[in-house]
Amino acid sequence: MKIAFAGTGYINKIHARAAQNCGADLVAVINHKPETMAAFAKDFGIPRQYETVESMLKDGEVDALVVSTPNYLHASQTIAALKAGVHVMVEKPMAMNAAEAEKMCGAADKSGAALMVAHCWRFDPDVLWLKEQSKKLGKIIRTKGYGVHVRWGPSGWFTQKELGGGGAMADMGIHALDTVRFLLGDPRPVSVYAKIGTYYGDFDVDDTGVIIVNWDNGVTSYIESGWWQPHADGLAAATQLYGTGGFGQLFPTRVEVQKGKAERGEILESGLEFPRKEHAPQSLYDDQLRYFMECIEKHEKPVPGGMEGWVNMKVVDAAYRSANSGQVERVE
Repeated sequence: MKIAFAGTGYINKIHARAAQNCGADLVAVINHKPETMAAFAKDFGIPRQYETVESMLKDGEVDALVVSTPNYLHASQTIAALKAGVHVMVEKPMAMNAAEAEKMCGAADKSGAALMVAHCWRFDPDVLWLKEQSKKLGKIIRTKGYGVHVRWGPSGWFTQKELGGGGAMADMGIHALDTVRFLLGDPRPVSVYAKIGTYYGDFDVDDTGVIIVNWDNGVTSYIESGWWQPHADGLAAATQLYGTGGFGQLFPTRVEVQKGKAERGEILESGLEFPRKEHAPQSLYDDQLRYFMECIEKHEKPVPGGMEGWVNMKVVDAAYRSANSGQVERVE
């Protein structure tokens, strides 16, 4: 499978390494900085270099494109590739807003090419284990999730609203958001209340956020997002599930299944299935890209695809609206 890469930053180097590990043919790279592009091409043995996705598409001979550019480019680059029949895996957040995400979904539906959003935690062994174990927890009532950088944060385009669309909520909060949606079976959001602000840096996007999401299955999710925070109760995508029959969490990953009534029940079963040495290992991204390639080969629609990414963007949009209005915002 011939794969091209739009963007030469940190995350696309991980995706390129994943492509090598999955036996793909790395054929092209796109970037507006010639020196950065040349270095990326050399590191991964990529023969073709382009300034734009459109120029790459004219030359053809590409099956799939991995888009890991600044957020403002996601929609235009993805749509161009999809229209040309090239399959796309786009980094999170999939777009600047839900309106762009909707257009990307439409382009995929029209072309028949696969569109996948790189919500990587759906491929993590701990997450998959907890999703299976969550069946033992009874009805899930509420959740907590974290998408927070402690004592550090990104720079450059991440901190510019015109290039990133949003700040820590769009960058990190979306990890916690998608992870809890996956664990809950991808419910639809009903409403969002958010308090979002900028306190730790001099930029025009948020570095601190708390959002509360009500889902159509009756669950309420509390999610923290942030850069440069002094503390976080959990690592990126760490999630806690509170059920009528027990408790489960990620990082450290464990479950506690209760016996008897919740107020005085004994713990019937507990388990730590995946003690881990590295939070986001290369194998996580290898599994993600391998799945994307398998979907292309089998002509199957990837999950998380455009629809999952679009719903996430609706929640992000509603969170920013709520932060501005001070009110609970409905999600259409």
